[in-house]
Amino acid sequence: QVQLVESGGGLVWTGGSLRLSCTASRSTFSINDMGWYRQAPGKQRELVASITRGGVTRYADSAKGRFAISRDNAKNTVYLQMNSLKPEDTAVYYCAAARGIWLGGQTNYWGQGTQVTVSS
Repeated sequence: QVQLVESGGGLVWTGGSLRLSCTASRSTFSINDMGWYRQAPGKQRELVASITRGGVTRYADSAKGRFAISRDNAKNTVYLQMNSLKPEDTAVYYCAAARGIWLGGQTNYWGQGTQVTVSS
């Protein structure tokens, strides 16, 4: 079974940047779509961004223009660069992976979560 280990969360000021990393425990040959969900208190879980093995990316409207997802298949690692952060971005961010074409269809693996806090 694939295990996902996240890092890179923390506390930043409004307008700052963070880069999240997620590394799979083994080769990602069986994984197609990888990305991040986020869960903020009192809000529904949101799929923020995803990227396929071939590099096709998708973003939530709230992330477009500010976040960039990338993937290094050789390192079994996916990254989420978050710029121009807002307090509304404060949430626990969960790395996730799917065998299928899109995380939003079915998520097969979950990371442990990492807290991102944006202070105003």
